[in-house]
Amino acid sequence: QVQVVESGGGLVQAGESLRLSCAASGSFFSINSMAWYRQAPGRQRELVASISNGGSTKYADSVKDRFTISRDNAKNTVFLQMNSLKPEDTAVYYCNADVRLLYTDSIYWGQGTQVTVSS
Repeated sequence: QVQVVESGGGLVQAGESLRLSCAASGSFFSINSMAWYRQAPGRQRELVASISNGGSTKYADSVKDRFTISRDNAKNTVFLQMNSLKPEDTAVYYCNADVRLLYTDSIYWGQGTQVTVSS
């Protein structure tokens, strides 16, 4: 079993910052990559940022230069530093971990954490 748990969401005003954390635990050999997605009401889930085990990162155009993804490999944890937040960043933020199991790779999702940005 693999568990993915997010934390750090909340209510902030536009222009403020939040830091999300996501920890993966359980039975796996290693983590290939971790990523943050978000889903706003009435919209599809979209990729926000991802980071490989080597540290390569990708960002959605809408968050470039405002959000930073990082990871602590020793703790199987990924962070999302969100600065200059905008009301349109309001969404449930989900973390996933692409992990290496005995014979295959598999992706596990967390339950999500709500981020609300007021104008």
